[in-house]
Amino acid sequence: MKHFFTLLSHEIRMLLVNPGTYIAATAFLVFMGFIFTGILESYSKTPQETPPAQVFFQFFWLPVFFMVPLLTMKCLAEERRLGTIETLLTTPVTTTEVVLGKYAAAYCLYVVLWGATGGFFWILHRFAGDARILDSGPLVGGYLFISVSGLLFIAVGVFASSLSRNQAVAGILCFTMLFALIIGGRFLQEAQWLDREAFTPVKAAVDYAQIFRHYEDFTRGVVDTRQLLFYFSGTVLALIFSILGVEAKLLHS
Repeated sequence: MKHFFTLLSHEIRMLLVNPGTYIAATAFLVFMGFIFTGILESYSKTPQETPPAQVFFQFFWLPVFFMVPLLTMKCLAEERRLGTIETLLTTPVTTTEVVLGKYAAAYCLYVVLWGATGGFFWILHRFAGDARILDSGPLVGGYLFISVSGLLFIAVGVFASSLSRNQAVAGILCFTMLFALIIGGRFLQEAQWLDREAFTPVKAAVDYAQIFRHYEDFTRGVVDTRQLLFYFSGTVLALIFSILGVEAKLLHS
């Protein structure tokens, strides 16, 4: 792994010189700004018991569905399409270093973009002048959930990118996987056929993988080690499959 940081710094530089990065960042911040403004407007009309931060992070899935594919769809698919990944792997670097370098660069940008939304809460604290509006518990828990769940979401995006040479196809695959993971799991939990005794293990697994329930726990200050294990193990598996996918494609090319 001695070349990992070299690859990481190169990938970050490539992201910083890419105009698409700034377009995506601007679109993300404008979109989240509209959500934040709408939350404040509703709070100004009707008093709410739920802190604004907790409501804000309820919408985490909206930017995830579009931001994660944009950040990851090119990372391996474009390299394979241009044939540059074969050239890269002829240098003294491993497939693992290449995949992890691209993954870490995308994850860093993901965290930075979400971290930039902290400016919304700083402005609210600066001008509202009421500390009760800004409860630190849901705020810290919300950003912790974003950083932990982002490990898995970005890994899924990298895996999707390893499956195709076409970045558009990789983006669609990433969106589909994330939708199935976040929304599909929620609908599956409500399926009546899972209530049968024979499907008890499946029901338990579906309940364990409920992303929205994890969000609720984090914003309430409840950090369950089983949930951390879910995201860390899922991330490792997705990255292993990405590495194996790249190596398999190279063997057949």
